[in-house]
Amino acid sequence: MIVSILLFPLLLAFWLWWPVAALGRKRRWYAGLTFALGLLQPLLGWLWRRQAFGDVANAWVQLLFGWVMVAFALALVFVLLRDLLWLPLRLSRRAGRLRAFLHGARLHHVAVPLVLLLATLGTYNGLKPPKVHEREVVLSSLPVELDGLRVAVLADLHASPVKGAWRTRRIVDDVLATKPDLIVLPGDMVDGQVAGNAANVAALAELHAPHGVWVAPGNHEYYSNYTAWMAHFRQLGLGVLENETVKLAIGGRTLAVSGVGDPAFYRNPGLVQGGGIAPDIPRVVGQARGSDFHLLLAHQPKLAREAAATGAVDLQISGHTHGGHIIGMDRWLVAPFNDGFVRGDYRVGGMTLFVSAGVGQWDGFNARLGVPSSIDVLVLRSVRRR
Repeated sequence: MIVSILLFPLLLAFWLWWPVAALGRKRRWYAGLTFALGLLQPLLGWLWRRQAFGDVANAWVQLLFGWVMVAFALALVFVLLRDLLWLPLRLSRRAGRLRAFLHGARLHHVAVPLVLLLATLGTYNGLKPPKVHEREVVLSSLPVELDGLRVAVLADLHASPVKGAWRTRRIVDDVLATKPDLIVLPGDMVDGQVAGNAANVAALAELHAPHGVWVAPGNHEYYSNYTAWMAHFRQLGLGVLENETVKLAIGGRTLAVSGVGDPAFYRNPGLVQGGGIAPDIPRVVGQARGSDFHLLLAHQPKLAREAAATGAVDLQISGHTHGGHIIGMDRWLVAPFNDGFVRGDYRVGGMTLFVSAGVGQWDGFNARLGVPSSIDVLVLRSVRRR
């Protein structure tokens, strides 16, 4: 494991700089500096896993860890594209000037600073507050009495000392300005322990809507002392749904809102802190029986196929993917790990799934390029509307 951690930055440093013959002996210095930067990532990972500095310092360590990871990922993309262009030219022995440019110092003196700039821009994009995006979702099973219901979605807040209380306050103000009928938070609200992070979620206590504010847990609650955070959310006045359903009377109809646990419960016990629950979709389906419309909060979208198979869930709202973070990475990497679901709405059997791009993301991979964070306001529409 240690060998592989050290080998990747070493190989990438060599691959990046050694073909640039014009640099002469300077190639060793460039490769050495690149390798040293790469070694910073495992060092930072080791420091945060030891939890030696408390939540505040750990959050900043994670942010720097993520910046290095993004920089190296973008550098890898650059060298792959560079050599995919160079190789056919080398085999054909044509276009000598273009071959020389691709392995030339001028290109690399532009590309490497650009990679570092993009990594920095991506991190900035991840930290800045999200904008509101309102969209209509047409649902064949929605009763006309619920047509026009406004559901604000705050997925993946990932509140932390890096993002600060001011960012949560801004998000809360922007949500309330949309005048939602219902507010849902489908998991990953926090990173870190209650003692060091409570101030950064305090503004959530001011969320209110005519039909309530409802929370379902995400995997990061399981990593941050699950039981303590669920109790704290209840103290803030949020409706916590742990494999539970609440039935809401709206316009003479019954809307069931359910929340289930997260599959993180099944992972390495060393990652799960302070309890937790396994997702139990059959349980909430039973509790929702007799309702006119069933809305399920399930943090990970990969639960959609199980939920749809019951035939008793009309709309599932999820997060977890952060929209895929970066264009290209969203479809080629994030989608395969989440049953093809990345962001937006999908039809899964007879059920609609909406996956939010999220209002934030984990500090350890904070970057966003081409996939902005989002406060989603879903306006539910019935095909039978008057």
